[in-house]
Amino acid sequence: MSQSYSGFILVSIASALMIYWARQLKQTLKDEESYLPSGEIEQKNWVYDLMKSKNEMVFVAEVPGPEDQIDVSLTIGTLHVKSGRNFEKSIPLDLNEEMNISDLKYRNGILTIKINKV
Repeated sequence: MSQSYSGFILVSIASALMIYWARQLKQTLKDEESYLPSGEIEQKNWVYDLMKSKNEMVFVAEVPGPEDQIDVSLTIGTLHVKSGRNFEKSIPLDLNEEMNISDLKYRNGILTIKINKV
């Protein structure tokens, strides 16, 4: 009988310790996330789509900000996207030949850029 009580007590202690350490881990992760500036958290979650064909590329992404504050530039191998809300991204592109931006549309927070060979 005493063995069953001691087993129950050990299982209870182990369960309490697991709950305690799970809460501590959760709090540590929450504290760590609060140290990151909001821009860094946003940058981690930013997703874009790049569709390639033989003569062109189409880049599509959600970009915050009003249309008149969107700034896009293309340098050798990199597409730069900036917005007035402290949003700035550089996307490496696999460019073998000289290319330029042929079309740019921004509607309802979605930026679409068409890049063609020169």
